Amino acid sequence: MERTINVLMVDDETDFLEPVAFWLKSKGYAVTTVTNGEEAVELVKRAPPDVIFLDINMPGIDGIETLRRIRALSRDLPVVMVTAAYQDEKNISQASSLGIAGFFPKNSSLSELVRVIETCLRVHAKLKSPPP
Repeated sequence: MERTINVLMVDDETDFLEPVAFWLKSKGYAVTTVTNGEEAVELVKRAPPDVIFLDINMPGIDGIETLRRIRALSRDLPVVMVTAAYQDEKNISQASSLGIAGFFPKNSSLSELVRVIETCLRVHAKLKSPPP
């Protein structure tokens, strides 16, 4: 029996967060949602998820600072940055330099979201498995 994949979604926009979390749960994922970076960092300390979707633009500590704090706890936890605007070159390059699994534009389809999760987990499993 396969174990349940734990997804942490971090976004201050509940209009985005709630329907996406509901849809992922309907597909069999265990989903935890938080609306700010501080809560995300605390959750990673207590019970690291399998993959994190992290909004770049949030009030308080933004996604980049949240990612820095997550990286201080775990270098290899797959984090996908969520963005409404791809034109934010500075944040995109900062996130990339901190080690991310990719980007997910908010206007993408939900089936694309599942594809991103599956790709992250496949790559992550290869990184963690010992060489043959």
